[in-house]
Amino acid sequence: MFDFEKLDVYQVVKDQNLKVLNILKINKEMDPYLMEQWKRASLSILLNLAEGTGRMTDQDKKHYLTIARSSVYESVAILDLLKSMKVLDDATFKELYDGYEKSSKMLLGMYRSYSK
Repeated sequence: MFDFEKLDVYQVVKDQNLKVLNILKINKEMDPYLMEQWKRASLSILLNLAEGTGRMTDQDKKHYLTIARSSVYESVAILDLLKSMKVLDDATFKELYDGYEKSSKMLLGMYRSYSK
């Protein structure tokens, strides 16, 4: 097992990505550009977390965590736009929003742990 797979934050982000990918698979009325951008942003969280965990220096690790957290913000902006466009219902929006908020807090905590 790789180190990143042991992280609680990785499991949260992975679960979030599975939800997003399932929504994208079944939602045919969503704008194709928004679909692709949301998929890329959401996957970026997962992939940068994994890649950063493999880096050797704290500075490198923090860099990838910063990118991952920035992708959380990008995903939330897209999520908010989709809700405003009435593509997502309130319950789905809240579930995904809460998942991104939890991910963001966990990534920030991890970032801060490398600053000590």
